[in-house]
Amino acid sequence: MELRNYETVFILTPVLSEQQTKDTVEKFKKILTDNNAEIINEDAWGIRKLAYPIQNKQTGYYYIIEFKAEGTLIAKLELEYKRDEKVIRFLTTVLDKHAVAYNERKQKGLIGKKPAEAKAE
Repeated sequence: MELRNYETVFILTPVLSEQQTKDTVEKFKKILTDNNAEIINEDAWGIRKLAYPIQNKQTGYYYIIEFKAEGTLIAKLELEYKRDEKVIRFLTTVLDKHAVAYNERKQKGLIGKKPAEAKAE
């Protein structure tokens, strides 16, 4: 089966301790790696204000993971999100070649700079 690029964002409840947050993130990364997914990039956005209250909460802890995997893994991952009461929202999307190229440029620090600044590096 062909590997595809995915990006998953999940929002954890803000009332967790730092250790609980770390453990929960590690749990989801382990699900990916145990199912032969290749984690390309991950980014902790931290506590952010939500666009609207979810479960009477105004903020949430955002975490994003970009990975390569078979499509069958997504159902397993999302089932785990649904089972975990610490997750208040999640979204997994397939990345097309343009999104993959954008993410690579972003990781290299080329996004948000003027072309002259990017060449200077």
